[in-house]
Amino acid sequence: MKDQNCGYCMRGELLEQFGIYICDLSVSSLILFKEQSHPGRCIVAYKDHVSEIVNISDEERDAFFADVARAAKAIHAAFHPDKVNYGAYGDTGCHLHMHLVPKYKDGFEWGGVFEMNPDKVHLSDAEYQEMIEKIKSNL
Repeated sequence: MKDQNCGYCMRGELLEQFGIYICDLSVSSLILFKEQSHPGRCIVAYKDHVSEIVNISDEERDAFFADVARAAKAIHAAFHPDKVNYGAYGDTGCHLHMHLVPKYKDGFEWGGVFEMNPDKVHLSDAEYQEMIEKIKSNL
């Protein structure tokens, strides 16, 4: 089930407004968040357009969280954050997804709640590609 207005479902220009597709995982997609105030920030988006974790089976939920854990392990290995914060939102974009936000003790917003899109750090295409390769090599 896909929503024609959803970047996670349709990818292309809708996704490119905020993220870059990295790869598919078992029941989700891994996406690099373009705003990189938190180096390595990614999104794990469920494969279908469902709003809530309660809208999928127990088996699918377990597989989704296994994908989240796999992505988090890759982020830890690639970027060595002090902590990864996990956020599940979607008040307006009702597609089940999880933000993985690496936090660094000497970095932006350590000790506080992260801003959804601080719009402070954007990278070149080559820098995004380098980050993606680091993540993929650790999956």
